[in-house]
Amino acid sequence: MEQAYTERDYNVGGQTIHVVEAGKPGRQIALLIHGWSSSWYATSPLLGLLAQRFHCIAVDLPGYGQSPPFEGRTTIPRYAELLADFIEMVSDGPVVLVGHSMGGMTSVTLALTHPALVERMVLLSPTISGRLSTSINVLISPITMMERFGLGRLLVSSVERTIVGLTDRLMRPVSFAERSGITRQDYERIRQDARRPGQGQVRAECFIAMQENDLSGRLSKIETPALILWGAEDNTVPLRDAGVVADEWPTADLRIIPKAGHWPHFETPDITRRQVAAYLGLPRFSDQLYTPVAEDELVEINDTAQFLAHSAIGNDLNLAQRTRLAAQLQRKEFEAGETIVNAADEGEELFIIQRGVVEVWKDPDGIEPRLQRDKQLQHMANLHPGQITGELALFDKEKRSADLIAGPEGVTLLTINREKLLALGEDDAVLGTRLMWNMSTAMSKRVRFVLWQLNRAEERRLEMLKRQSDVSDSVFARNMPRLATDQAQSNVNA
Repeated sequence: MEQAYTERDYNVGGQTIHVVEAGKPGRQIALLIHGWSSSWYATSPLLGLLAQRFHCIAVDLPGYGQSPPFEGRTTIPRYAELLADFIEMVSDGPVVLVGHSMGGMTSVTLALTHPALVERMVLLSPTISGRLSTSINVLISPITMMERFGLGRLLVSSVERTIVGLTDRLMRPVSFAERSGITRQDYERIRQDARRPGQGQVRAECFIAMQENDLSGRLSKIETPALILWGAEDNTVPLRDAGVVADEWPTADLRIIPKAGHWPHFETPDITRRQVAAYLGLPRFSDQLYTPVAEDELVEINDTAQFLAHSAIGNDLNLAQRTRLAAQLQRKEFEAGETIVNAADEGEELFIIQRGVVEVWKDPDGIEPRLQRDKQLQHMANLHPGQITGELALFDKEKRSADLIAGPEGVTLLTINREKLLALGEDDAVLGTRLMWNMSTAMSKRVRFVLWQLNRAEERRLEMLKRQSDVSDSVFARNMPRLATDQAQSNVNA
């Protein structure tokens, strides 16, 4: 991993916390929290991605990594309270929490006890019930429990090398998928953290602490939005906990990742990063990791996200979704009277009017448009800020249905092509579905309005024909006596 971060220690109420920081200071904080028998490195695959937009702080919880243990017993609520004090110290607003395993349980506990501190969460294979898998309980917990007491720690440490080899062989199939994509370097570092000397007591205390902090029955009280990613082959925190989430926390965005075990961010890093980037509205997915987005670009993205809230395509999208969409849009300027597209053009670009008016012109005879505009083209409609156009060409890549011309004061358009729109849908199915729904709704409203216009025109035509018919009947009635007299005289003459 690139060395694009800094390490430092904080003193929080007398407790030292070692952290790794990345990203531009002053931005919203993303707090990354590792799990049982780990360190800050357990969240490192997401650090560079999040640093593009956030000021990231990955912690070593007390007793792990380079943070000294608590004085007294370790519990999950105690971790949550310490992190609440830490957030108060370093942040001027709500933070984003990213928690793995026990770090996920700590994140949820913090969101329950201090909801004002947490804007949203990303949870990776979070411990929910505290009851780990049968494999962990049968194979690993006896060794962990031995480390809790002095004689046991002495015994385990005396055969540490043998124990390390044994637990490595036991933990590999428990922690990782059969087709895991984790690298050898990452695997060795994770195992190194898991068997760090001197941490036996905190490992044992946390094993019990997770069981004592069962979150079942409490999830329905959570108001903080959350994305939950779970490996389909997780044999550490079993998928039965995902069932608890599905039952009690229906507003959480729960997703199961194939070919991943307990470490999806290491085993399937691209899929995990794309899901996280989509959920948190990150401008980019994987390029230029650890490179913060420029301030002017971030301001423009945020402004566009705010504008989209009042647009046809942004209806019912949350801020993260609008930000994600805004980062994919390209801004284009057109002067007054300038042609945006011709009806003869093939296209796959959607237009969102941000400023000004777009005039829609159509040849009523359906003839191919001429190179120069003439009186035969008919002005059909004006499109105003917030409206969209170009959906048909984007969907089928065929010719446009009309000419689009910039209005008298020019126009600013936000555009997105078919490829980027499909990529958004692949990254985030919920966002993709909502975008398609919004485009369909906007298109149906426009079609209904056109049909209403046609119906009104037909009603006026029929009314005019009726009036003409009434006039004809009236004239005929008035002339009937004279016509009868003329006919009688004609008969006499005959």
